[in-house]
Amino acid sequence: MEKLKMHSPNLVAQNIEQLAALFPNCVTESRGKDGELKRAIDFDLLKQELSAHIVDGPQERYQLNWPGKREALLTANAPIAKTLRPCREESVNFDTTQNLFIEGDNLDALKLLQETYLGKVKMIYIDPPYNTGKDFIYKDTFSSEQIAHEVSTGDRAEDGVRLVANPEGNGRFHSNWLTMVTPRIRLARNLLTQDGAIFVSCDEGEQPRLRLIMDEVFGRANFVADMVWAAGRKNDSRLVSVSHEYIICYARDVEYLKGMQITWRQRKKGLDEIYAQHERLKRQHGNDFKSMTEGMKEWYRSLPDSHPSKAHKHYAHVDIRGIYFPDNISWPGGGGPKYEVLHPVTQKPVKVPSRGWMTSDPARMQEWIKDNRVHFGEDENAVPCIKSYLKDKEQQTPYSVFYQDGRAASKRLRTLMDGDLFDFPKDELVLQEIVEMLTAENDIIVDFFAGSSTTAHSVMLQNATDGGNRKFIMVQLNESINEKSSAYDAGFETIAEISRERIRRAAKEILNGKCHDDWEKDIGFRSFKIDSSNMTDVHYNPDAIIQDDLFAQVDNIKADRTEEDLLFQVMLDWGVDLVAPILRQTIDGKNVFFVDADAQHQHGALVACFDKTGGIDDAFIRQLAAFSPLRLVFRDAGFASDAVKINAEQLLKQLSPLTEVKAI
Repeated sequence: MEKLKMHSPNLVAQNIEQLAALFPNCVTESRGKDGELKRAIDFDLLKQELSAHIVDGPQERYQLNWPGKREALLTANAPIAKTLRPCREESVNFDTTQNLFIEGDNLDALKLLQETYLGKVKMIYIDPPYNTGKDFIYKDTFSSEQIAHEVSTGDRAEDGVRLVANPEGNGRFHSNWLTMVTPRIRLARNLLTQDGAIFVSCDEGEQPRLRLIMDEVFGRANFVADMVWAAGRKNDSRLVSVSHEYIICYARDVEYLKGMQITWRQRKKGLDEIYAQHERLKRQHGNDFKSMTEGMKEWYRSLPDSHPSKAHKHYAHVDIRGIYFPDNISWPGGGGPKYEVLHPVTQKPVKVPSRGWMTSDPARMQEWIKDNRVHFGEDENAVPCIKSYLKDKEQQTPYSVFYQDGRAASKRLRTLMDGDLFDFPKDELVLQEIVEMLTAENDIIVDFFAGSSTTAHSVMLQNATDGGNRKFIMVQLNESINEKSSAYDAGFETIAEISRERIRRAAKEILNGKCHDDWEKDIGFRSFKIDSSNMTDVHYNPDAIIQDDLFAQVDNIKADRTEEDLLFQVMLDWGVDLVAPILRQTIDGKNVFFVDADAQHQHGALVACFDKTGGIDDAFIRQLAAFSPLRLVFRDAGFASDAVKINAEQLLKQLSPLTEVKAI
């Protein structure tokens, strides 16, 4: 039951509503004195609407602006003192996998990945929260003073990240959503390779503004397409049943793609079924190609129009090489050569195409005929055709529309996870098509709004299909699950838990199916959680430490952090690949990590020893120098003396001059 307002009407609000009805283009958003967003009227624009001449006002320029835009730029550029802590117990094949799963705020994750993955990611796909009034959005609102304070203390997670609703009563403000998504897209762009691209799912609610944001970040010239996922009819609207979603695509550098003649291609659908039918007819008819051709035509006729194979029904003829289509053999555009070609059976001249033959060399035409690459009619009265084989035409330019029933993805996920654990999941088959058309071999694919990890599922599916060894990086906030939901009843407490479990189950299902021989079958992931820095406050804010605290700060590393925690923060800091192989060896009673080294531990990307017993001396440094690593790192408290620490650089210059040495 609604409560009485118990106050007089808000006449300002009523006036705004009346003006909005007359001049909807003058309605905007602004922040009130309390910092909250509210509906407002653009008075400069309203003056122009009510004037017959140009009204003086602010300098006009083409731009997208909103309350919070400068804040979004500040958010993107502000440094953080965070790290990634490895979670072996939640990982799969931690020591051998090339995939990553990161739990935590994706804004922090993108900042942490900047050094290591700058310009190395081929494809980014994200499905950010839609601004529907029901979804939650990330809220990164904080002042510059807060930034400075939280960076100095190494802990911004408490106040920096919030999931807040953007409800109908709040006007579903565009500004909140834009402030959330903008810094993340700006940071994501840095990760892309020059031939990479980003794909962003959205609905019609924010599609126009998202396009403008993407134009600002990537440049209008790098827009590729508004792809559309037609997910099936909905009966939830009085006016128009909106049954599609957008996938907005921008390339990192369109001019580079053109200059390198890079094209995007995907395998046509329905080919496997066609080849299977061909094999059945071959077993039935042997080399009776006429009967096989009739069998193919009959099979196509039996298929429903919606069957993907039916789009290729013109590939119905069969010969010793396989399935082909009798294609046009005439000169493109007309005016081609005309000469006599004899029918192989009647030995009479066949009809010449009105545009002339596609080759000006009669000898070459005879070579094609001899090689059985020309399709003739039963007699000389038909114009011959050139045989176009299906196996040579498997690839096509991707279409901008995906026809895939959205209910099917929900049903497959329900079966995989033994229940309705996730609402409105993206379709892994649609994403697989995008992965196929853009990526290959060892490319890296990133999704920093992982949700149920549909993207990871699609990457593994495509690897199993074509033998590629693509790698994925998933990022998912540790968002709590409603305690009244089926997912909570199933034992899950956060979305991140569902996300990881979906990868595990999808991997098992894929491995139980048909897999390409060249796929290395990497179905694991190294799991990490974003946390405050491993370093104590004195490391970041020495001025704030009073004399009485100095005795407690003998070690500048937090007491609860492991050597492996320190190793991965060093790897992040130095830009070492987070999935590089790591070997641990005991030397003189101390744990030593060898990162990305050969079998003899030589020439690795990094050698690290975080011993804190004070046993690191010249002799120990000499032993590690013998491995000739690119980088060598020690714990500051581990040196036997200040003299040893000072001499370490000089020793390395003599014994391994290419090694860079640092201490933490």
